[in-house]
Amino acid sequence: MANKEIYVSLDIGTSCIRVVVGEMANQSLNVLSVGEAASYGLKKGAIVDIDATVKGIQSAVEQAERSCGFAIERVIVGVNGHHVDLQPSHGVVAVSSENREITNEDIDRVIDAAQVVSIPPEREIVDVVPNQFVVDGLDEITDPRGMIGVRLEMDGTIITASKTLLHNLLRCVERAGLEVSDIGLQPLAAGMIAASKDERSLGVALVDIGGGATTLSVFKHGRLQNVSVLPVGGENISNDISVGFRTSTEEAEKVKREHGHAFIDDASDDVSFSIPVIGSDSEETYTQYELAHIIEPRMEEIFEMVAEEMVRLGYNDLPGGFVLTGGTVMMPGALELARDVLNIGVRVAVPDHIGVRSPQYTNTIGLIEFAHRNVKIQGKDVGAAVAPLEEEAPHRKQQQSSTEETASASEKGGNEKGLGKRMKNIFRVFFE
Repeated sequence: MANKEIYVSLDIGTSCIRVVVGEMANQSLNVLSVGEAASYGLKKGAIVDIDATVKGIQSAVEQAERSCGFAIERVIVGVNGHHVDLQPSHGVVAVSSENREITNEDIDRVIDAAQVVSIPPEREIVDVVPNQFVVDGLDEITDPRGMIGVRLEMDGTIITASKTLLHNLLRCVERAGLEVSDIGLQPLAAGMIAASKDERSLGVALVDIGGGATTLSVFKHGRLQNVSVLPVGGENISNDISVGFRTSTEEAEKVKREHGHAFIDDASDDVSFSIPVIGSDSEETYTQYELAHIIEPRMEEIFEMVAEEMVRLGYNDLPGGFVLTGGTVMMPGALELARDVLNIGVRVAVPDHIGVRSPQYTNTIGLIEFAHRNVKIQGKDVGAAVAPLEEEAPHRKQQQSSTEETASASEKGGNEKGLGKRMKNIFRVFFE
C-alpha cells in the first residue's frame, strides 16, 4: 500500500476520543484500524484539562497503531460545531496563464481572494469550502482545472472558529506528539457521508447526539446552511440515571450502554440488572422498563429541542427529514422515539465499513472522506500520515521535544510557522 494514500482522523469528543486509520484505494475507503479512549478533559465540547486530553489522544493513537502496524505521525483534526460560524464568500481572479488554461495556481488565488473578508479579532478562519466555481459566467463547476477561460470565480463558505478554543485543541494534538495535517468541520464532513446527495439537495437535518451536546446541521441546495448546538447530550442521560438510581456516574454510564432503552413502550420488564448504591455496600435491582422511564423523558426533551430549533432557524419542513448519528442513537428505541416526537422521516446513519459499522464513527470516517475529496481541489497535503511502527518511539519523542521548544520560543516572541498556505493563520496563535 502507498503511505501517501493513508489518512488518519482524530475526533476529540466530550465522552470519547476516537482515531481511525484509513486507506483510500480506487476512491473507496478501507479502514485499517480504530483507536478509542475515554475523554476526561472536555466539558460540553470545550477543553478544560489539557493534560487529560493529551493522555486520551495518546491512548487512542497507541491503540490504533497496535492494530494497523504503523506509527501515526499526522492527523486530520475534527472541529465540532460549538464555536464555529459560517459565512458566504466570493472570490474573483483573472486566469494568469498565457494560454488561458486554469491551473492549480489560479485555484489557490481565487480561494485566497475569497478569504479577504472582515473577521473579528477573536476568531480565526479554519477553512474555505468551495461550493461552486464559475468560469466566464458558466456556473456549477466543481473542478475548473484544465478549462479555458479568462475570468475565474468561486462561491464558497468561510468557516471561522474561536481562536482560543481552537488554540487549545491544536495544542493538545501537538503535545501528544502529532502533526496536524488538516482541520475539518465535523458537521460538514459527517453530512457528506451520512446524507445522500439528493437529501442534501432537497434539504435534510443531521442530528449528532454526542456526550456533551447535540449538534444540529441543516443541509439544503447541496450546501451546509446552518449549524446549531444544543447543550444536552448523552452525559445528561447518565446523570439522570445516577440521580434516579443513587449510583455513581460510571455505573450509570455502564447501565445505559448495556441495558438502556429509549422507548418505554418497547422496554422489557423481564430484563433486570443490579447496580451498587452510593453510600452503602448494597445493590439494588431494577428492570429495563424502569430504566426506560428515566431515559425516555431526557431523550424526548432532546428531540423536542431539535424540533424547536428547526422552527427557530426557519426550516418547517425538509423533504429529507432527519438523519441521526452519534453514539447515543445506538441505544434501542432512540429511532422509534425520534419518529414519534419529530413526526417526519427519520433514519440512523451508519458508516458501511468493516469494523466501524456504528453511528459513533460517522465523524471520523467523514473527516477522511471529506479531506480526500478536498485534496484534489484545494491541493492540501493530508496523506502520508503514517510511518513504520519501529520508528514510532524516536519520532514521537522528537515531535514532543520540538513542540516544547516551539512553545518556549513563542514565549520569547519566537518565529512563525504553519501547516501550509491555508493553515498558516490558524497556527499563528501559537507564536504570537
